[in-house]
Amino acid sequence: MEKKVLNAMKKAGKPIRPGDVAKIIGEESKEVSKVINELKKRGKVMSPKRCYYALSK
Repeated sequence: MEKKVLNAMKKAGKPIRPGDVAKIIGEESKEVSKVINELKKRGKVMSPKRCYYALSK
């Protein structure tokens, strides 16, 4: 699941909302949000603006 989320974010190439990631990978929005929060804690994902997430550099 983490890999799917990271790949979707990479493909988007810009900050993206969890709901949009969920649509791309065909998963529940709530599940995607949980994964994104976990990735954020580990520093793999950042939030450049409220409710949008992007891969950390």
